[in-house]
Amino acid sequence: MASSRRRLVCLRSGIWSLLLYCVYSHIKLVLSEEVDSCDNLSLGQYLCNDPKIDEATQEPKNCRDTTAWVECLPAPNISCRLSNGMEFRFSGEEVGFNKTIPCRNVSGYSYKVAVALSLFLGWLGADRFYLGYPALGLLKFCTVGFCGIGTLIDFILIAMQIVGPADGSNYIVDYYGARLTRLSITNQTYRKPHLSL
Repeated sequence: MASSRRRLVCLRSGIWSLLLYCVYSHIKLVLSEEVDSCDNLSLGQYLCNDPKIDEATQEPKNCRDTTAWVECLPAPNISCRLSNGMEFRFSGEEVGFNKTIPCRNVSGYSYKVAVALSLFLGWLGADRFYLGYPALGLLKFCTVGFCGIGTLIDFILIAMQIVGPADGSNYIVDYYGARLTRLSITNQTYRKPHLSL
């Protein structure tokens, strides 16, 4: 009887020890859980400001290498870890992090000027001189725009933004103007199979 009582006491103390260890482990896990970085907030947990637009280029003022930065404000009562490692609880008015947005690199070539030069002085090669193609401009000047055919072709290419500045930059286009994005098919492009009729 004494040995069964000893086993029962031992079993109870083991169960209590296991229960206390589980509670301790859970509390330790909850307290040591790190707050996620502010960069990893989900949509709806932050609001990004509109970029400041440069009136001369019609692109964000801080555009460098096709990316620009905008300031993002986490929502009120959101806690996250800043880039310096400090945990912070936001009120909705503090800047929490910066987010990158795409932008276009421009170097001073206006789309309107290029189209106007191509339309009115394309037969003299003024459009090609303006865009930085002096050899083609001189060839168009000497041949009077390839007898008009080259002038028409260049006007179409410039108007469709297929021919751009020689330095590889983009045209300055009004902010709500006709910006074209060239689509291309590469080996990584997913192609949906055609259904046979």
